[in-house]
Amino acid sequence: MKVLLVGSGGREHALALSLKASPSVSSLICAPGNPGIADVARLANVAADDLAGLVRLATQEAIDLVVVGPEVPLALGLADKLAEARIACFGPRQNAAILESSKAFTKEFCQRHNIPTASYATFTMAGPAKMHLANLSPPFVLKADGLAAGKGVVIAESRSEAEAALDEMFSGRFGTASARVVVEEFMAGEEVSVFALSDGRKAVFFGDAQDHKRVFDGDRGPNTGGMGAYSPAPVASADILNSVMDTIISPTVAGMAAEGRAFRGVLFAGIMLTDDGPKLVEFNARFGDPECQVLMARFRGDLALTLRACALGNIDAAPDFDFAPDPAVAVVMAAQGYPENPLTGSTIRGIAAAEEIDGLAVLHAGTKRDEDGTIRAAGGRVLTIVAMAPNLADAVHKAYRGVDSIMWPMGFCRRDIAWRALARG
Repeated sequence: MKVLLVGSGGREHALALSLKASPSVSSLICAPGNPGIADVARLANVAADDLAGLVRLATQEAIDLVVVGPEVPLALGLADKLAEARIACFGPRQNAAILESSKAFTKEFCQRHNIPTASYATFTMAGPAKMHLANLSPPFVLKADGLAAGKGVVIAESRSEAEAALDEMFSGRFGTASARVVVEEFMAGEEVSVFALSDGRKAVFFGDAQDHKRVFDGDRGPNTGGMGAYSPAPVASADILNSVMDTIISPTVAGMAAEGRAFRGVLFAGIMLTDDGPKLVEFNARFGDPECQVLMARFRGDLALTLRACALGNIDAAPDFDFAPDPAVAVVMAAQGYPENPLTGSTIRGIAAAEEIDGLAVLHAGTKRDEDGTIRAAGGRVLTIVAMAPNLADAVHKAYRGVDSIMWPMGFCRRDIAWRALARG
């Protein structure tokens, strides 16, 4: 099978490794890719949001399956364009990707289909939104309706802070994504990420993880695209995961199909474990980053055939797969200044030394390689260090051994990844 992988981040590097290891894959191309992916796939200089270029590439290369990593091409309709060209695509069509591209749509959808989530109101102007705050108790949850690279959520501790954030959002802090803002009640509890594969009619559980959204240790600072993750999440018992599948995932797949929006791809549900049971925080229409990195480290099976079965609408035809019992931990190394103004161009050394650690992988994201082989920072989240071990404490220790092997003075990371699970014992 010839596979085209779309994207250039750490998530795509993890997917590339699993796709390359799939017995069914004879050829792997990645567009646009990164220096790490270049070691396992042929790179094509086509941007992830260049729909016409991607369709042309897939047609010229006689691609059997396109796997879409990031959310933007899905929101733009890449799966629809590939369907017109009769090319199988793992990733939902535009009218199903709206579960991620519009938080307002998802809240309304949940209301229509009795899917448990936080109460909410939607606004297009700051004035009415500020007035609505009087109906809520702090902290206040403010969400840009559209795509904002995982950074469009503000949790304000006071009303004055919330009002200032609303002014910023409606003034274009997140561009057109915050032209509409969802104001939600705050849900107390612990959040877990739950993944399911869907063929448009049926959903199959595909692992769980916990992410670390805040930029600094102790969950301080602004939200980011994710600073680290671990899988499985000890807080997510089998009963909890079954409840999430029964009350949130499966009703969503059925409801989307009933509304003519059949969802084919991976449905990523952010779940808050409240005193009243699991509730939906938000949906994503693709694998999370860095959650994908820990899921792929544990995945055992032929990923390409599994994803192609979903793309073709017959998940029952997928080969058997499972996840290794050993936990996996991912630590993101970011450039100084991230998430607001990351500094690029700095030199990174020691990657090879880190990769000599057994059970550890260094995944590239925002990197570039000079002609002499020097690796430099070229983005915000630059590397993901992924480690596996028989227990979580050892996996965490191994991941930070890898971090400490890398010489990058202009980079930083959180030093408390998996703290919730480690504190639980």
